Amino acid sequence: MTLETEASAATMTASRPLSARERFERIYLILRDRICLLDYPPGSRLSEEELAQEFEISRTPVRRVLARLESEGLVQSVHGVGTIVTDVDIEELQQVYHLRLELALLVGKLSPIPRTAADLDRIRALIARCDSDMVNPDQRAFLQLNMDFFSELTAMTGNQPLREISERLYFQVARVVLKMMPQLGLVEEFTAFRREMEEVLAAAEIGDWESIGHIRRAHISMSFRRMMRHAGHARDGDRLVRQEE
Repeated sequence: MTLETEASAATMTASRPLSARERFERIYLILRDRICLLDYPPGSRLSEEELAQEFEISRTPVRRVLARLESEGLVQSVHGVGTIVTDVDIEELQQVYHLRLELALLVGKLSPIPRTAADLDRIRALIARCDSDMVNPDQRAFLQLNMDFFSELTAMTGNQPLREISERLYFQVARVVLKMMPQLGLVEEFTAFRREMEEVLAAAEIGDWESIGHIRRAHISMSFRRMMRHAGHARDGDRLVRQEE
């Protein structure tokens, strides 16, 4: 859920009452996206009372949402302080990318779901959106686009545990990309990302699911190398990638 889907969720709320589970998922997705888009930067304190007022609910479901975000490493409950948005250090980042490289190959192996014409059209629309965004590059727009494409990728496997683990790891590092964007360079990131979407689309059009896993893995590897290079840890990035080759 990006800010665009946040607006659609509000529309849905106005059209019909949401169940308790739907409200929980909606609030969870909104807060997760705000953390990943740095609306809540690392170190921010999330107030149960303020969130309860914003979403017009009691504090109990807010606590449940914050507990889930804490289990995923996005926030931390600090005694005497409250719930604080966490940060990601380089050592943790390496471990997450190491696992993401392994999982990428499984997308095309574990219960792949054939893409419909509508599914492929959504990817084409994302590529067109990328072209439009590149006219006036914006780092927030880049990450929103990246998040939407990631949703399309996870929809390609019917293996629910794989989807859940992949989502958890992706959203742990997504905000790091946004933080490092000034050093990485928007044009370079948009160009590499567009290439990935085109390659995935071409493979999906012919049903080559294993190739999609390899494409995804290659681009995760390249992204990690770029991040390590700009963070001054080029050797660490190269060592991790060599271990996976």
